[in-house]
Amino acid sequence: MFKIKTLNNIAEVGLELLPKDTYEVSTEGNNPDGILVRSAKMHDMELPASLKAIARAGAGVNNIPVDICSEKGIVVFNTPGANANGVKELALAGLLISSRKIVDGINWTKSLKGKNDEVPKLVEKGKGGFAGPELLGKKLGVIGLGAIGVLVANAAKSLGMDVQGYDPYISIDAAWGLSRSVHRACSLDTLLSECDYITIHVPLMDATKYMLNKETFALMKRGVRLLNFSRGELVNNADLKEAIKEGIVSCYVTDFPSEDLIDIENIITIPHLGASTPESEDNCAIMAAKQMKNYLEHGNIKNSVNFPDCEMPRSTNNRTVVAHKNVPNMVGQVTTTLANAGVNIMDMMNKSKKDWAYTMIDSDKKVSDEIVEKLKAINGILSVRTL
Repeated sequence: MFKIKTLNNIAEVGLELLPKDTYEVSTEGNNPDGILVRSAKMHDMELPASLKAIARAGAGVNNIPVDICSEKGIVVFNTPGANANGVKELALAGLLISSRKIVDGINWTKSLKGKNDEVPKLVEKGKGGFAGPELLGKKLGVIGLGAIGVLVANAAKSLGMDVQGYDPYISIDAAWGLSRSVHRACSLDTLLSECDYITIHVPLMDATKYMLNKETFALMKRGVRLLNFSRGELVNNADLKEAIKEGIVSCYVTDFPSEDLIDIENIITIPHLGASTPESEDNCAIMAAKQMKNYLEHGNIKNSVNFPDCEMPRSTNNRTVVAHKNVPNMVGQVTTTLANAGVNIMDMMNKSKKDWAYTMIDSDKKVSDEIVEKLKAINGILSVRTL
């Protein structure tokens, strides 16, 4: 019986994939094998020795202590693309409200309450203050061509925009999904200097924190409209407000409100609604549950942020999976230990991801607890499981 602890409300359609005869799912479970989480902060949480995997029902993993998990051999999953359509639709709404002053117009219209028969005339008189340009023919720059960026680029193209994309690390899968009519920006500086609208869809990490700042704002066209539906810290807010005062940025739409951005002219703050659709929550829960189940039962890894993707069909009923440091002779030590114990390897796969690696072994007989302890004693081995 696998024990799964949920730290947030996880859509029932996902939990239903974990059958009650082999999974015990609860919010208070002790010594869980896996944790399903959305936004709960885990950095101050003591990770039990029983924990083998954490699945985040969403893309970002800033709320999870990934480095500590890696050192303990705990695989951390996310669900890239599961909420992509929901974010894409909100980004398209962001394009429109950044242009047409829809939010300002709605707020102004509320001030007409009580004007009775004067309302139609006042509307016709005041509507000129909320005019804004159409998207058709304007140039949009999409920074980051992952699951969401590709959908936004393709949808904007269908709206008649001239779309440039920039992503030096674009994956093969993303490239296949990108419309051929989306132009490739030769550099980030080129995209920033040429586009009328810019939308950012990159993960937050050390290399991308505050990537839009005083220096990059200085490269942009005057009057550019900027959208951020990825992470708030990608933009330096102090520099942004200066760029707005100077007329470089005419409107900033963000899904990440903070105290210093609220109720500022030409800044539209949305309360983190990108993935707030029932479809997104269901999709994330389903993907997270499937990944957790596949890992716990078969040792397969897909969409991990700290360990490599590693999937192998079972060739026997005896499988051993080993998480370890990515150092020389690690696989040799593992296979030698098995050979010395008379275990014959029928199939094997080894993959690495930066400092960490993962090895899957199907053998002719079950690896005993005694052999597991010998494997765990090898310097650099993080975790060993027999399935």
